[in-house]
Amino acid sequence: MKLNFYVFILFFLSGVTFSQQKITVESIYRGAFRAQGMDELHSLKKSNQYTVLNYNQATQSTQIDLYDFATLQKSATIIDSKNHKGLPAIDSYTFDLNEKMLLLACNSSPIYRHSFTADYYLYDISKNELTRLFDHQIQEPTFSPDGKKIAFARDNNLFVYDIASKATTPITIDGKKNSVINGICDWVYEEEFSFVRAFDWSADSKKIAYIRFDESQVPEFSMTIFNKELYPAVSTFKYPKAGEKNSEVSLHIFDVPSKETKKVNLSNYNDFYIARIKWTNDANVLSAQVLNRHQDNLDLLFIDGNSASKKVVLNEKDKAYVDVTDNLTFLNDNSFIWTSENDGFNHIYYYDNKGQLKNQVTKGNWEVTAFYGLDEKTNTIFYQSTENGSINRGIYKIGLKGNNKVSLNSESGTNEATFSPNYDYYIRTFSSATNPTAYTLNEVKSGKELKVIQKNTALSSYLKAYNLPTKEFFVLKTEKGNELNAWIIKPKDFDSTKKYPVLMYQYSGPGSQEVKNSWNSYNDYWFMMLAQNGYIVACVDGRGTGYKGADFKKVTQLQLGKYEVEDQIDASKVIGNYPYVDKTRIGIFGWSYGGFMSSNCILKGSDVFKMAIAVAPVTNWRFYDSVYTERYLHTPQENASGYDDNSPINFTKQLKGKYLLIHGSADDNVHLQNAMEMMTSLIQANKQFDSQIYPDCNHGIYGGMTRIQLFNKMTKFIGENL
Repeated sequence: MKLNFYVFILFFLSGVTFSQQKITVESIYRGAFRAQGMDELHSLKKSNQYTVLNYNQATQSTQIDLYDFATLQKSATIIDSKNHKGLPAIDSYTFDLNEKMLLLACNSSPIYRHSFTADYYLYDISKNELTRLFDHQIQEPTFSPDGKKIAFARDNNLFVYDIASKATTPITIDGKKNSVINGICDWVYEEEFSFVRAFDWSADSKKIAYIRFDESQVPEFSMTIFNKELYPAVSTFKYPKAGEKNSEVSLHIFDVPSKETKKVNLSNYNDFYIARIKWTNDANVLSAQVLNRHQDNLDLLFIDGNSASKKVVLNEKDKAYVDVTDNLTFLNDNSFIWTSENDGFNHIYYYDNKGQLKNQVTKGNWEVTAFYGLDEKTNTIFYQSTENGSINRGIYKIGLKGNNKVSLNSESGTNEATFSPNYDYYIRTFSSATNPTAYTLNEVKSGKELKVIQKNTALSSYLKAYNLPTKEFFVLKTEKGNELNAWIIKPKDFDSTKKYPVLMYQYSGPGSQEVKNSWNSYNDYWFMMLAQNGYIVACVDGRGTGYKGADFKKVTQLQLGKYEVEDQIDASKVIGNYPYVDKTRIGIFGWSYGGFMSSNCILKGSDVFKMAIAVAPVTNWRFYDSVYTERYLHTPQENASGYDDNSPINFTKQLKGKYLLIHGSADDNVHLQNAMEMMTSLIQANKQFDSQIYPDCNHGIYGGMTRIQLFNKMTKFIGENL
């Protein structure tokens, strides 16, 4: 359950006061507070350059511009849509390995959270030659390493397109909606393992490995799509709920020259997931990560590309669950980098090509949060971590042997990096709670800032008129002795002798983080608007959230919602005892997992919380998908109490305060069923509540005026009940 938190909540306010300009919903939704960024930033491998997708306001066209890392100067426009008749706006792009050709995605049509189809165009850079690939939309086109072919998916099947002959060869022919998918993930894999393309080219361009999903036995879920039609449509798709049948997955290797397919024998595994596949630098060795259904045992397999025989080169076990990442990186000799929570914190490990541990590269009571890469010339690893505190992110380099560590940061906050291909430079993205996102060119040798790319000074100047309150970070200690990261936003004219109402905001899902030292998200502007109107807003990351070690994160195993709810209730009691807080007026708000939490809090903390808003909440974990839910709870058949003891629908009789329940009717992730069952339980408990259903809206609940209406409704609810 990963939620894109674009929570843009605002109230229609009365313009400008004498000393402080008020935030309005229109200003947020029309981009007044939007920070400037670098869209579709690609660091090239063959030259010391990078590309960015820019929109040309004057010509109303999209263009891919090329820049030099060393100078930041624009050296060329690779392609501009205005110069090619019939080329629509470019949504995204990918280079071939030699960076001589581009695949341009246009007219993208979303499917689920990450997946989409699009019209694709092939652009030969040197020839300035543009070709539309097909007269229909396709998915995930991918260049072969030699740049001669493109593999792609359409209608649940895989194909290979030969660029020279323009001939298309099918790899599979058995794909069928709601039955068999080849090379593209099913719904639950896409949502919970966070990838879409389930096929990969070998280094010599001769083989394509792919995962086949047989979802014929997976139960179906149907949603009514109203869409202003006389007779609404029904969308039906395969959705494995907790304890139900998953897709049966199999792994195959297609030989491009011979057109023959071999199936990898995985018969020694039962009810398993293939969480990742990736060819190694050896053109004949494929890697695959196989997880058991409980997700507490992971095998990294090396598979022979000719015989399809396999061997386990690394096994990872965990008393709770093993996190799957994209950090697996192969060196030239096929030794590899791996990240793991083996010692209680997420760190970088180095293994030889037989799977023998050579070295634990990073160590300490902090977490590696991103692996950026390895410079094999100097055997230097680049990574991001929480070494400067769990709410911060820093950039570091370290020797492959764990020596010569150097910090590449100059400021505390959230630092990210995009490195040049020769690792001489990096584009640093920095923000903090007080600094809008800035982009600078930095030198790798010392971390020294060389040039400013974008510092969003215009936004900073614009915000001065609003005289906004600041986000204060602190560690909250509960009566039970739990030390939890927190932030608080107070009115700018805060008076310690007054008593203020408090809105608590949280998400609280496993491994998540809301208390972080980064620039304002859109929901922060709403929180500041509330502060402008006399509210205090606070956020506490309780047990179960991330970046403080495995024990802190995984304490919630087998009982999601128990410790997290305890911590929100305990934290609200601590905040309620602050001399400037009115403890009789504390509310809580959350979306998705946060909605599950706010629902539980108003029920189990009925004497603490006066009101709660739950948007798109899970109300019974039996209704949610298998991969996510079972990772933390196992199946309902194995752990019935873990499901039932913390599902809000079972505690509606305890409701005392005001409760607002919101859901989108076309939510393919957390189904409307959750809200309907919650309503049924509240009605049968004879409890009054407020609700709002948004027709044809998915988990994000947006489109047109939807967000404005939604968040004004929430603001009004707070005003009337807090």
